[in-house]
Amino acid sequence: MCPGVLGDQSPDQGSCHSAPVHGLLRQWSNDIRNSVQNLRPGRSGNDGRKSVFYTNEEWELLNPTIKELEESLLHEQRRKPPVEGGKGNTGLGFPFPKPRRPLLGVNRNRNTTDNTSVESLPVNDSKMDGNLPSKPHIQEKELERLRKELTSQKELVKLLQQSLRSSQYDKYFASPFTDRLSKDQMKLLQQKDDQVRELSLLLEKATLEKERLHQEIEDHKCSVTELKEQLSMMMETIQAKDEVIMRLSRQISDYEQGSCKTPEGLQSSQKDLEDLSRLQDCLQGYKAQNKFLNKEILELSALRRNSERREQELEAKYTNLEADLCQIERKYLLLLQEVKRPVCSDGHGPAQEIVTQLLEDALKGETAEQHAHLRARSISKYDLYGFQILPEDDDEERLLARVRALDLKSMSLSENQEISTVVKWENYFASTVNREMVRSPELKSLVRNGIPHQHRSKMWKLFVNLHIKKVKEETAPGYFQSLLQNALEKQNPASKQIELDLMRTLPNNKHYTSLTSEGIQKLRNVLLAYSWRNPDIGYCQGLNRLVAIALLYLDQEDAFWCLVTIVEVFMPRDYYTKTLLGSQVDQRVFKDLMSEKLPRLSAHFEQFKVDYTLITFNWFLVVFVDSVASDIFFRIWDTFLYEGSKVIFRFALGLFKYKEEEILKLQDSMSIFKYLRYFSRTILDARKLGNMAFLDMNPFPLRQIRNRRAYHLEKVRLELSELDAIRADFIRERETNSVGRDLISDDDEDS
Repeated sequence: MCPGVLGDQSPDQGSCHSAPVHGLLRQWSNDIRNSVQNLRPGRSGNDGRKSVFYTNEEWELLNPTIKELEESLLHEQRRKPPVEGGKGNTGLGFPFPKPRRPLLGVNRNRNTTDNTSVESLPVNDSKMDGNLPSKPHIQEKELERLRKELTSQKELVKLLQQSLRSSQYDKYFASPFTDRLSKDQMKLLQQKDDQVRELSLLLEKATLEKERLHQEIEDHKCSVTELKEQLSMMMETIQAKDEVIMRLSRQISDYEQGSCKTPEGLQSSQKDLEDLSRLQDCLQGYKAQNKFLNKEILELSALRRNSERREQELEAKYTNLEADLCQIERKYLLLLQEVKRPVCSDGHGPAQEIVTQLLEDALKGETAEQHAHLRARSISKYDLYGFQILPEDDDEERLLARVRALDLKSMSLSENQEISTVVKWENYFASTVNREMVRSPELKSLVRNGIPHQHRSKMWKLFVNLHIKKVKEETAPGYFQSLLQNALEKQNPASKQIELDLMRTLPNNKHYTSLTSEGIQKLRNVLLAYSWRNPDIGYCQGLNRLVAIALLYLDQEDAFWCLVTIVEVFMPRDYYTKTLLGSQVDQRVFKDLMSEKLPRLSAHFEQFKVDYTLITFNWFLVVFVDSVASDIFFRIWDTFLYEGSKVIFRFALGLFKYKEEEILKLQDSMSIFKYLRYFSRTILDARKLGNMAFLDMNPFPLRQIRNRRAYHLEKVRLELSELDAIRADFIRERETNSVGRDLISDDDEDS
């Protein structure tokens, strides 16, 4: 940058700037000096004011001294503000844009005494002082012109700023003082800056308005295009319709002219009219016939619906009457049984009560004509599962069995009037099609209400696979067949006992009545295969009944895995070993539950010294096989295979709860024990028993069962160890006694 001061340049400095530029700057400097003197007559041009620079990026303010600021403020209070717009003033301000950052102060050398004032750079802002149009419909040409003028002004300002910087730099080093702009000049400059800022805002608004108008124009052009397309389509449609109208009009005119001119046309027209009249008559006839047939169809449909409704009502009535007949026949059978026994002389025995009840039922029943139309269905010898219903030997047992069969038949007829569980299961299968079975509250509720006979095989297999899925995955394919092959080729210590128990498994079931029965061979295969899988158990009495029940619904391999699930998953360890340790522990746990859930009945048994575990031990060991009616038994097994061994405790408590009042009426140990031996077979209402087991016995946490099993297991093991010690002492004593060695037992003599 060349040193120098505006308005007072030396000849050396002319080499850095051209002569016209220096002349122009000198003239502007003189104008500004004159304007300052006119505006502020009380101050001279040599007051040492600092210069103010306006640049594109920021304004650089050379900070005045504190004294000068105080004098400026005092002078401002005494003076009136200048006229807005700057008209009438001789000085011109720089129309630069507003700075984007805070003003920066640069301290100059305060010892300089340069009295040359900074010359304001005049800018031709006559065009910028004009007001821009504020209306939204501004002309694009005017906007372009203003934009070009603004660009040219900015370029000029840049050039002048560079010159000012170079001159100010020279003044900083050459001149002993710096020019200071007066306060009036600052106000003029601020006014010019405000005008420039307002013009910039107006320009921005005009630009945004221009863009919005352009967008509206484009939208209107699109709307006009669409309207033109619709208009063209409408014109084409109108044109097509006009053509059709013209063509039809020509055809009508041709037809009228032809029919009027020729007699043949008249004859054909007359013939067409006759055909049309005949077709209309036929149409009316068909309509009347169709209406009649529709009416007949509606009447027949109504008659059919009424007939079906009456048939359903009659069927329901017939079912109810048949159920009542079964109950009456049952009561007559009980009456016959009571008549065979001696009757008390006072005439107030059970037989008298039954006779009185029968008379009351007869008075409440239907007429004899209605009973004459009913026929009792014959009772089959075997039930749905193959169990024998009517014994062949004992007449009293046959009578009781027939009574139980009539009760079951009556309850089944009554349940048919309610919503069948089969429908609920069908809905469940429909909602879970193509999905793997998982545990859920819905499935648990369905299983507790009983699985239908047609779905039991499928569900049992799914339950077994659910519990031993990991165990089956660890075995090789054909695992069951390999075990069976080993059992058939090699003798097993358990084979002899298995053969002895085959015919004693389920003698009252037709599938296991003879050695040639299909069930016997399957039973043998499964028991032999398991004896090879678990040599620790081999075979225990009770396993044969579990397998026999499983084979009623499962094939051999699935029955084998069902036995594995019961023995190795559900039941505790040593449940089916020689010591039956797990079974003994469960009986003690059951005693604790009896005292907790049924305290009155438990106290009654203790009062008469009745050990009911002699009855319940078999319930737990074979899961109620041959202990309850077949329908109840299979419902127990449904929940047992789904939920596990806890179900056995629930149903055992439910059976005692069902007959609690009858047992409490017995007042001697012999009658109580005799009643306990058969009372479970007299329970026939499976729904009532299920409610007692799953609702009345709640809460029933499995954790409590496990804790009590662990507690009693330690006690039983301690007792067994003491018993073993006593046995060892006895054997030692017998060996030392010479008399005892000479004694021979029956077993030793037979051998």
